[in-house]
Amino acid sequence: MTQNLLANHTTARVGGPATTWVKVTTEDQLTLAIADADTADVPLLVVAGGSNLLVADEGFPGTVVQIATKGIEVVETTDTNVHIRVAAGHVWDDVVAWSVAEGLTGIEALSGIPGSTGATPVQNVGAYGADISQTLHSIRVWDRKARKIIELTGDDLEFGYRDSIIKRSIVSSTTNFRNASPRWIVLSVDLQLTKTGELAPVRYAQLARALNVELGDSAPLEHIRQTVLDLRASKGMVLESTDYDTWSTGSFFTNPIVPIEVASTLPDEAPRFAHHEAGENTETVKLSAAWLIDHAGFHKGFGLNGESGTVEGRASLSTKHTLALTNRGSATTQDLVRIASLVRDGVVKKWGITLVPEPVLVGVQLGI
Repeated sequence: MTQNLLANHTTARVGGPATTWVKVTTEDQLTLAIADADTADVPLLVVAGGSNLLVADEGFPGTVVQIATKGIEVVETTDTNVHIRVAAGHVWDDVVAWSVAEGLTGIEALSGIPGSTGATPVQNVGAYGADISQTLHSIRVWDRKARKIIELTGDDLEFGYRDSIIKRSIVSSTTNFRNASPRWIVLSVDLQLTKTGELAPVRYAQLARALNVELGDSAPLEHIRQTVLDLRASKGMVLESTDYDTWSTGSFFTNPIVPIEVASTLPDEAPRFAHHEAGENTETVKLSAAWLIDHAGFHKGFGLNGESGTVEGRASLSTKHTLALTNRGSATTQDLVRIASLVRDGVVKKWGITLVPEPVLVGVQLGI
């Protein structure tokens, strides 16, 4: 039963057992396992890196399919680009490391993000001025409704900020586990990377400062990757088994995108960011969830000192970054949910803005 515990397969290290556990290492095994579960009409939960997942302490009353497929294939090479295909279960940071070693740019700013490659288009994973939509060519998926393999392009995926049509097909519920996994299960991800050799442009102010270059200038690929890893590690966002600040789902809340008139109610010093998801729309602005949390009175380490309503130090905000909700070694899923609910409600009370969880919640919801 230990093998079946979600706590052993998620970066937050919480979650109860699954009724059935199936580990797959080939694409054929993956599609067959999903089809079998759907034919039997049992709840299905697909897991790979487990970095963006929070499952109830009671576990999952159905079949968990663990994706362990691997492989990077060069599909096509031109004078300027390289088109690659990556198996869904391949560790994402290994793909980034490979691209940097090959002198290919486009995903170097996404270094150190935990989890699998197949999860990146589901979340439209992003950091430091880049997200997966900018390099994605297409993905191959198993369509559970049509019961066949199809290809989806970026347009098909309807990308948003940390969002896609795949993620929107997941329904979080405390009682209904039928939609815990999306309609489309990613089999492989095709990326279009650029041949720039040793240099790449820097498109994020914090990263440019750390690299000591001007925004928009280029820097050595290896230096960009290492600097991103260092920045993430300083925030507890690079997995380390002995560091409880990394026992998390990463950023627990997304940065809210709000109308400009809502942002205008905040103090002048509250960070505001333009965002490419808006396109030509200039009526919205992205805010910093970390700033909102901190300035609502929830500082780094909130929960460690037994603050009112918390869970006796078993879970807390990270001591390095207010956006990460951490397991201090003995937390339950419900402990993490308790801290998240306190923070969300406190931000609403202080700023009138409701933060939205980034991880997929299975069998749990924040307190109403």
